[in-house]
Amino acid sequence: MEPHRWLPLEANPDVTNQFLKQLGIHPDWQFVDVYGMEPELLSMVPRPVCAVLLLFPITEKYETFRTEEEERIKAKGQDVKSSVYFMKQTINNACGTIGLIHAIANNRDKMNFGRVVLVAYGTTFVMEAPSIDEKVDLHFIALVNVGGHLYELDGRKPFPINHGETSDDSFLEDAIEVCKKFMERDPEELRFNAIALSAA
Repeated sequence: MEPHRWLPLEANPDVTNQFLKQLGIHPDWQFVDVYGMEPELLSMVPRPVCAVLLLFPITEKYETFRTEEEERIKAKGQDVKSSVYFMKQTINNACGTIGLIHAIANNRDKMNFGRVVLVAYGTTFVMEAPSIDEKVDLHFIALVNVGGHLYELDGRKPFPINHGETSDDSFLEDAIEVCKKFMERDPEELRFNAIALSAA
């Protein structure tokens, strides 16, 4: 049986915000670009921020790290609050959609759900997306604050990753520190992008 495939989502706030609108989420929360990791650029991001989506390249270095991290956590264990919503990715190229679901589902208390607008998926998102048959070597993860802990939610991993304590005030800076670790593991790579789900 041929594996299911999904049309990749791009790391573009216009696209992700249209997706949120179609899910019926009130526009008082919107995705915005994170223009850089420096404090003066982070200060341009509207606050509060309730989630960060990171798009990064899947490289051999990352895959090695992912395997080692999984083994380390399985051996040592970690605390994950039962209130963390986590789902596995089982469809190729669905990581952007899974990341959006992780961002929204772990912030249900903040989201204002209005009337769901039903529009065909392809009419909105196909315009700049690659072909459904194109091999994509980029991947989305979501970073969220649940109960005062920063979680990395990656549908390719078997469980959430707890990156330690955070707060509503420090969440963006704490999430960016996690993003920087991804970049430090692959210093030759330039294909990183972050968008933040923030109050509009």
